[in-house]
Amino acid sequence: MKLLSILLVAFGISFGAQAQYKKASLQASGLTCAMCSRATLESLQTLPFVDKIDTDLDNTTFILHFKPDAAVNIDAIKQKVEDAGFSVGKLVVTASFSDVKVHNDTHVPFAGSTLHFMHVKDQVLNGDKDITVIDKDFVSAKQFKKYATETTMSCYKTGVMADCCTPHDAKASKRIYHVTI
Repeated sequence: MKLLSILLVAFGISFGAQAQYKKASLQASGLTCAMCSRATLESLQTLPFVDKIDTDLDNTTFILHFKPDAAVNIDAIKQKVEDAGFSVGKLVVTASFSDVKVHNDTHVPFAGSTLHFMHVKDQVLNGDKDITVIDKDFVSAKQFKKYATETTMSCYKTGVMADCCTPHDAKASKRIYHVTI
């Protein structure tokens, strides 16, 4: 019995470690000077799940490296950019997948959240893959409008699971991140 318990714990730990966000490439909009970039960098550095940040000031891009096994909050990244007075132009997150089946316009549980894959071909994801967040305030208004025509699920407009589930669902108010590959 002890051996079975040990195996289950070991499997659970290895499974949990595979489903994680590793890093993100964040392009900020509205940065006009070195002070703007510095303010954004300092704001991002306060995120508890960020290990280090590399910058590419020519492209107003910040590469956020996440702490191993840390719970990453994508909305908190956006909020820190906005707190500095700017907006997210693009966010590409590198995630580590292990045999995750993806179909167009479907929800997939991942790393403690739910991903709604849009504008993708049916596939199985393995290893590190870059996924682009296409929620409102993560893409331009024009891009958001374009993606909105590609789904019948109303959660894309609100970012909340309740709009795609029954009201009695325990996960109904949970945040959904809409992504593409």
